[in-house]
Amino acid sequence: MRGAETTTLEGPAPAERARTLAYGIADGVLAVPQVPDTPVAAHTTDRDGGPLLLVPSAAPIVAALAAEPDDVPATLRICDVAPVPFADRVRGRARLHGWLTALPDTALRAAALRLSHVHPRPELLDLGAGRGGEWTVLALDVAQVEIDDAWGSAVLEPEEYADAAPDPFVAIEAGILTHLDSGHRDELTALLPESVPSGPVRPLALDRYGMWMRCFSPEPGPPSSFDVRLAFTEPVSDLHGLRRVYRRLFARAARG
Repeated sequence: MRGAETTTLEGPAPAERARTLAYGIADGVLAVPQVPDTPVAAHTTDRDGGPLLLVPSAAPIVAALAAEPDDVPATLRICDVAPVPFADRVRGRARLHGWLTALPDTALRAAALRLSHVHPRPELLDLGAGRGGEWTVLALDVAQVEIDDAWGSAVLEPEEYADAAPDPFVAIEAGILTHLDSGHRDELTALLPESVPSGPVRPLALDRYGMWMRCFSPEPGPPSSFDVRLAFTEPVSDLHGLRRVYRRLFARAARG
């Protein structure tokens, strides 16, 4: 995010933000020394945040793992992009460093089921039935995590990362933001403090503590933008709580 407002308001901790990026919505690329980078077709995590990576069986990294008796060092690079279309949509990046292994056939079904919760892809049906075919699942044993986003940069130890949980809205955030953008832009503008210059507003990110909004300078003049944090009065954990917060925010905005 660009030009983010400096704030001391409570927000998600670095480990929670990293677990959110690793959940599987954001795109991932697998980097291994002396092997071409492998775009990950789909990824998610196990209960402790260990990445499960769906890759083609013909990918060079699969052959490299088959030829290497020991675990292979690898980095999963994750890029988080806002679902609402506008320029400069990258919201954050994470790098999960660790050791890569190919899952045994006995573990493929459980991994395929976890992946299918986030990515209902047809090839996962074959994996779930124990038929790998053109696809396989790799696992990354996390040794260190780096995150860089609107809140800042942080380096996390594996225990801190594993103990955190992803944001409760990670799987539905895109739908919520696109709905707000398509039907409630005027209301979003009214939510901003009076100190924010008037101009178009688009929703950028949502978490249980609040929202980031991308604000654009009004015409005329050179195009520019900045991000503003709208903090909730209290953290929310489910859709019921989120709807309650939205009703209060929009009612207050309507009263002026």
